[in-house]
Amino acid sequence: MYLHSGCQIAVSPDTKHFAVDWLGVEVTRATLGIIGMGSIGYKVAQRARAFNMRILYHNRNRRRKEEEEAVGAHYCEKMDDLLQQSDFVMLVVNLTPQTHKLIGKKELGLMKPTATLINISRGAVIDQDALVEALRNKVIRAAALDVTYPEPLPRDHPLLKLNNIIITPHIGTATVQAMRTMAEEAIANMLAVLNGQPIPSQVFPK
Repeated sequence: MYLHSGCQIAVSPDTKHFAVDWLGVEVTRATLGIIGMGSIGYKVAQRARAFNMRILYHNRNRRRKEEEEAVGAHYCEKMDDLLQQSDFVMLVVNLTPQTHKLIGKKELGLMKPTATLINISRGAVIDQDALVEALRNKVIRAAALDVTYPEPLPRDHPLLKLNNIIITPHIGTATVQAMRTMAEEAIANMLAVLNGQPIPSQVFPK
């Protein structure tokens, strides 16, 4: 939030000075709640540990004890518990019928009024109408979305008119190296199928 608007202030022709009381929120020692602790969610936890964050997670299946201990993560069997305790809530789930609009008015209402919702999964995991209402009414402090539904949003969408949200154009994997790795993985999977070998990245393992 502050990076985006701070950049605008820094380059604006109208800027005469920088405000000294323009303050953000620390991530160090804050509580991060990760919803979806698969391979990506776990990598987020590894990085969050470097900021000395308290890490909570909710997942269909609990991670092994040694995996939890390696990143200092605490399991929340109920997602509601995670929502109520977290300063930052990050969505890292696949889009399925079970996760469609996983975060709606009820879930947003459980979050702290100082909390930030982060979505790096799929846009439809959030009820965007409920998110607009929550941001307008300061039910939560802010949101950061790398994904929306649809992509891009219609230019008159109310999410685009709020000042407590930052939206990026689905660029979480937009690096030369990541694209090359994904292409190589896709080729490896196709070759495995053609050669009758186990599929390395099978979505639904038998």
